[in-house]
Parts: sequence; structure tokens; C-alpha cells
Amino acid sequence: MKNPVKFGKYFLLERISVGGMAEVFKAKSFGEAGFERPVAVKRILPSIAEDQEFIAMFIDEAKIAVQLTHPNIAQIYELGKVGEAYFIALEYVAGKDLRSIFERARKRNEALPVPMACYIVMKICEGLDYAHNKKDAAGRNLDLVHRDVSPQNMLVSYEGDVKLID
Repeated sequence: MKNPVKFGKYFLLERISVGGMAEVFKAKSFGEAGFERPVAVKRILPSIAEDQEFIAMFIDEAKIAVQLTHPNIAQIYELGKVGEAYFIALEYVAGKDLRSIFERARKRNEALPVPMACYIVMKICEGLDYAHNKKDAAGRNLDLVHRDVSPQNMLVSYEGDVKLID
């Protein structure tokens, strides 16, 4: 994407990834007096935008994830719709996903340093423990289970923050 594309109140700057059901963009939101905020925008692919079952799952994902506030879980900011396209705006993590980190190490014929691997696993476990033990406002367990704990859903920022997504 050479030029930013307006999408509701966001400007899509570049596509970060695309999967079978959604695509994710690095984007910016703008406010008063030159305020800018980088965000990630996850948008349902047009090819499945009319699949009501997937749309319901996408909306449920946003409603559940917005309740999770933890340093090792990417924060959800908004669930919205532009035209017929549903989207989730979430925390943008400037860094790489763990799959990319693994691939780079493999291409260099290097192993991920053990202390780094332990740190990443520890932070992901902290986020998962929080989510799996999360209770609602009445104190009832939400019984959340992350069903796709995979390297592409683990982000490591250039500053060393580790965040779980999806």
C-alpha cells in the first residue's frame, strides 16, 4: 500500500498480515491538536464478509478480548463497522511475531537464545494465566481458553514487550 487509505476514522498505512478470515493493517487514528495514535486494524476479508457465523465469532472475540487488561495481551480499543466491513482496532505492537523471529534465526542457522525463549514463554504464560482465570463483574469465571496459541499470535516488541493476540 503506497498511500494511506481512509477507513472510517483510521488511515490504513500498510498490511501487516492476512489470513483465511481477516487481514491486519498498521493504521493511525488522529485527534485534536495533531494527536496521533498508531493502531492495528483487523478487518474481515471481503470474501467472507457475509458469513454470519464468522461475523458472530468476530464480534464475540472483540467483546471478550476488550475485557482483558494485562501487559501481555494486546489491548482492544474498538469494534466497529465501515460500510459492510467489520473491524477490530487494537494495540499496535511495533516488533515482530515469534514465527518471524524463528524464521530469521533459522535462516541465520542460529538458535533462539535460551534466556530469550524462557522470557517470551514466561510472559505468554502470564497473559494466558490472566485470561484463563478472568472473572466477570459478578465474580464468575469467564472460562476463557485461547484456541490458537501459536508463534504468529505472539508478538515481541522492539523494546522487549511480549503480547498475545487473537
